[in-house]
Amino acid sequence: MKEPILPMPPEIPKPAARPVNAVSAESDEALLARYAAGEALAARLLIDRLAPRILRLAQRLLGDQAEAEDVVQEAMLRLWQIAPEWRAGAAQPSTWLYRVAVNLATDRLRRRRGVALDSIAEPPYPAPAVVERMIRGEREQALARALEQLPERQRVAVVLRHIEGLSNPEIAGLLDIGVEAVESLTARGKRRLAQLLADRRAELGFET
Repeated sequence: MKEPILPMPPEIPKPAARPVNAVSAESDEALLARYAAGEALAARLLIDRLAPRILRLAQRLLGDQAEAEDVVQEAMLRLWQIAPEWRAGAAQPSTWLYRVAVNLATDRLRRRRGVALDSIAEPPYPAPAVVERMIRGEREQALARALEQLPERQRVAVVLRHIEGLSNPEIAGLLDIGVEAVESLTARGKRRLAQLLADRRAELGFET
């Protein structure tokens, strides 16, 4: 799989060079401020740090490599655009990018499907341990196909919580919902995933 071409920011004036190790040891927020002040190296370091995480998130949400790469490019471009107005302490660049990527991916899902899927009836309880083992195991392709069938908000919540490892309060902040709503979305998403995977237990090597 070829590496996606990630967007570099617009050309900016270059100040005196600083040691690479000194720049790379700084926080994301400090690097963004240095990019806004004219250090192109800071932008490259931010891409190296943040873009792979955003790409992984977008791939999980969209199930499509090309669309995921588009989301990464758009999210990074928006970060470059907002850099001069970034307010220190308001948020972390990584958190801001997560929010932008989730919104961009959600917009694409809605355009793709044409209808909201959150009204899908919930399945009966089907042993959520199946989901946990799928997330930890090697059956990535089967999990990806099952994720594609989740209602979009459930998919976002499950990916952020169980794959990206964000806490419920962090997810609540990203999605502008309460922590209890996040817990409900992830629980329903896990039940739905387990149902989708239940008829493949033997094929995937799970005990019956």
